[in-house]
Amino acid sequence: MSPVAEKDRAVVQLLLDAGTCPRCVLRFCSVGSQLLYRHPQQDLLKDLQEFLKNSQEKEGPVCLEVADPPCKRLRLEHEEEGADELNHNGAIPQLPSAGNTGNTGNTGLDSSAGRVCNVCLGILQEFCEPDFVKKVCQKVNSADYQFTSFVFSVSLPPQLSVRERAAWLGVKQQMRNLGLPLAKDDIVQLKEAYKWIIHPQLAEELGVPADGKSLFEVSVVFAHPETDEECHFLATACPDCFKPAKNKQSVFTRMAVIKALERIKEEDFLKHFPCPPSSPKNLCDALEIQCNNGAVFVAGRYNKYSRNLPQTPWIIDGERKLESSVEELISEHLMAEFKADSFNFSSSGREDVDVRTLGNGRPFAMELVNPRRIHFSAEEMKRLQQAINDSSDKIQVRDLQLVTREAIGRMKEGEEEKTKTYSALIWTDKAIQREDIAFLDDIKELRLEQKTPLRVLHRRPLAVRCRLIHGMRSEYIDQHHFRLHLRTQAGTYIKEFVHGDFGRTKPNIGSLLNRTADILELDVESVDVDWPPSLAD
Repeated sequence: MSPVAEKDRAVVQLLLDAGTCPRCVLRFCSVGSQLLYRHPQQDLLKDLQEFLKNSQEKEGPVCLEVADPPCKRLRLEHEEEGADELNHNGAIPQLPSAGNTGNTGNTGLDSSAGRVCNVCLGILQEFCEPDFVKKVCQKVNSADYQFTSFVFSVSLPPQLSVRERAAWLGVKQQMRNLGLPLAKDDIVQLKEAYKWIIHPQLAEELGVPADGKSLFEVSVVFAHPETDEECHFLATACPDCFKPAKNKQSVFTRMAVIKALERIKEEDFLKHFPCPPSSPKNLCDALEIQCNNGAVFVAGRYNKYSRNLPQTPWIIDGERKLESSVEELISEHLMAEFKADSFNFSSSGREDVDVRTLGNGRPFAMELVNPRRIHFSAEEMKRLQQAINDSSDKIQVRDLQLVTREAIGRMKEGEEEKTKTYSALIWTDKAIQREDIAFLDDIKELRLEQKTPLRVLHRRPLAVRCRLIHGMRSEYIDQHHFRLHLRTQAGTYIKEFVHGDFGRTKPNIGSLLNRTADILELDVESVDVDWPPSLAD
């Protein structure tokens, strides 16, 4: 039984004559059966040839209507060079069969055998074969990823879109001659057909199912240098579609080409490109076979006990100031265990290099990019947490756990409305007595106006921020020192609240005490963010 309908007979003959592979013929005949595409291409070609042969025996050879017959020179060149030359007159040429050039009665019966498809450039030919599937799977297995399913993606050369348009215009003209409509949406997309064929082969070879929602991606990048310049005429016809972009080696990206093809008029397209397109000499190149696992997110809380440790690497003008950081002490272990390519660190606020973080610690999250290992039990996470804590006396980590991407947002939700508790050791230039600082304990909801501190002005915009000191408690030490415990709105600059930052923070401890005050030590006592969930020891 033929895979195509009788109404498609002329289209089948047209495409096979032009050098189209049998699977692309099925696509342009709107065949939607996935199983059919998985049949060996030799069997599909044989079925199509039999279909044409039976049709010819019943009704005689099909005569394709041609707008303007090709000249003799063009016909000779097609015979000598295998139809490599282009017809720029917008005509649909009657191409002779590759294996039967002298017998017009058998047109299309042998034309596609052994030729690179003029539409898919070989993607639905050689790159559907078991040898290529094995090559992809060898790459996946050698990369040593953990995965329970996969999603397959393919990157096609942009000129394929031009060739698809050319083939569609040729088929559209043929269908119009037969009084039948054909919309672009009727054609099965190349990527879709390719996945129909390759998904079950990959699934069988890898031993896991294909799943469109899988976080593990296997991708193949195709290129076809021989036809790279076939997109260039579109830049003249639609210059607005091709603009230089960052990280793009060429303006002829797939999306830019598709956009131009949507704008260009059919008659202008036909002036520059043959319909159907001619057959290339070479197959596509599989430039890259890549694997990528979706990011894994780890969260916890950290304590910092050193006054000589920044939260993130401290680098000024390309020069590193300190040998390590909180971020690095944690990420070193996570990167090694998850076998990730890179990471992104975030936290609920940050402390200065000379500020300790005590109490229950500061919430943090680590995004591990492209991890090879993704499955960790609760016990394994406990061991990983212990390894981090044993590696340094400068930090400690607690509640280390795997979280979702969505959960990370909870760490940042309402961050400025959260409260933080600090302990500050303060010095005053004039002697003080207990009664001189007692009034600070009675101050509630003190509103501050803080201009961006001078010390961070190089990396933060100049602005005036209103912040609240919810409450304070003073602890007298001696005539020039006292400790101040503060509960504040998140985002308050505590150091500047103490010394005033040359009047940029008003009011400040110095102005409240009517003397010069400075901060000697600062500790974060608590960060009141109820995330991530506490874990039992």
